[in-house]
Amino acid sequence: MSAPNKPRAKTMKPHRMLPIYEILAQDLKDLGIDAVFGLVSDDTVLFATALDMIGVRFHGARHENSAIAMAEGYAATTGRLGIAIVGRGPATANGLHGAVYASRTGSPVLIIYGDAATGGNALNPLGPDYKELNADGVLLAAGLQVFRATSATGARAALADAAAAAWPGNTAALLLPTNVQRSKLEIGNDDRPFSVMPTRPAPEKARPHAIETVAEILKNSAQPLIIAGLGAHMANAGETLEQLGDRIGALFATSARGKDMFHDNPYNLGIIGSFSHSAARRFIEQADCVLVFGAGLNFWTTSFGTFVPSVPLIQVDTRRSNIGRWCNIDFALVGDADLVAKQLLDVLPERAEDEKTFRLPEIRQFIAGFDIAQEFQTAHTARTVDPRSLAIALDKLLPRNRNLVYDAGNFLGITPYISVPGPGHFKFTTNFASIGLGFGTALGVAKARPESTTVLLIGDGGFLMTLGELETVVREDLPLVIVVLNDCAYGAEVHFLKAHQQPVTTSVFPDVDFAPIAEGFAFEASTVRSMSDLQRVAPLLANPQGPILLDCKINGDIPSPSMTELFGRESTRG
Repeated sequence: MSAPNKPRAKTMKPHRMLPIYEILAQDLKDLGIDAVFGLVSDDTVLFATALDMIGVRFHGARHENSAIAMAEGYAATTGRLGIAIVGRGPATANGLHGAVYASRTGSPVLIIYGDAATGGNALNPLGPDYKELNADGVLLAAGLQVFRATSATGARAALADAAAAAWPGNTAALLLPTNVQRSKLEIGNDDRPFSVMPTRPAPEKARPHAIETVAEILKNSAQPLIIAGLGAHMANAGETLEQLGDRIGALFATSARGKDMFHDNPYNLGIIGSFSHSAARRFIEQADCVLVFGAGLNFWTTSFGTFVPSVPLIQVDTRRSNIGRWCNIDFALVGDADLVAKQLLDVLPERAEDEKTFRLPEIRQFIAGFDIAQEFQTAHTARTVDPRSLAIALDKLLPRNRNLVYDAGNFLGITPYISVPGPGHFKFTTNFASIGLGFGTALGVAKARPESTTVLLIGDGGFLMTLGELETVVREDLPLVIVVLNDCAYGAEVHFLKAHQQPVTTSVFPDVDFAPIAEGFAFEASTVRSMSDLQRVAPLLANPQGPILLDCKINGDIPSPSMTELFGRESTRG
């Protein structure tokens, strides 16, 4: 992640009595924050307005979950601190989904909540307080670190502590009681901004003896495989890993979240695990050593445990607790992915070309000639398209400089078919195993990268949950293309029910035409029921000039490979 902006010079005049919400707004600006996200409420609107008035632009969503997801998408894309501001009580409850999601992403997010006034001591207070909610208890139970401003003098320190807690890659919550926000504090000549964020720990190398042990294993490996995940991307390790692969004669693969790190490398097998194609699976099975950099080896990456071959498995991660968390590993290297790869380069000798059996000319030619479109029998119907063929066509039609944000659902099976410039342009929003968070996240990504096209891929179920954010796209003038993968169902549940030989009526819905609805929000929109329909909008996709929505009617009978693997795993368990 990039370093925070340098603190800006103070602009407050000396010896003035100012309300705390204005002081905190200035403190955020001094921290280098120039954009916040949220949904206004009577208990936070003064604070949000104060920020907007001093140049910290407030970007409002239509639902609290989307507002928090916007902050997370912005943080994940820029590496800066993402700030969300929402109200208390029902607003806090509304946004709980987004808060839990953000807390599981590793992005630095600070959520500032309104809170009830403190210190009331009347025997019979006026009431009831319809917004009453034990926010501390709820947020703590959800896994967030919670801070509270209890007084005017302590409010700035509470904000500083909350921001510092979020900065390493956490989600922190700050509760601002309404009476504290409106109380006043004198700002003097010697007042200094709090806003100097703590320095992130410097990347560390692995222990030399561990490097030597792994190097000996690699010296005896004829067909090694290097797997890179999002952690390798965050460490900017791509170039070093390719050098290491060349040194030892390795093939490359990535986790889903590390997608396309090695996109242009001739020895790239693409995604490993549930989203692998047959060529990748073929060579993975032949590997005699697997070296994993910054990937968690979760059930998707390991195809629910079936991928891991019975060969030495080496995992590299900055956190020891991440190593061996989801599957057994043989050797651990605790350290930064880029630094560890360089350590290995320093001790490994160059291997003769004829000893690199994974780099034989016929293997390179096979990988170059592999066509993923030949992996499946196209299954269009009279009024729907095969989502895999649709994705392959979109890969050619969309601008190359693009960001892909995926909501969750059965349509995730299209993941291997659309490429991105690299892992920093690809975003899954499945951290809470839920639909409906992709829209807000895409809004944040689009705000962070207005110079490129952000594409939201979302099912009809998740889209209907967040339909109101169409207005946000237009109001905020965000460069967004929305592709609705519309199977008129909760697709994952349909395939789940089919696997259990149960009726699917509860998970199937009428065919809603979303294009006219989007046009009502000033989108350019089209309904796609055939590949020729898609070709008609090709000029629109090649150079998007405004918000675009494609309502793509897809064949819902095609299950995602991850669904098939999951159901197969359940059946073996009985």
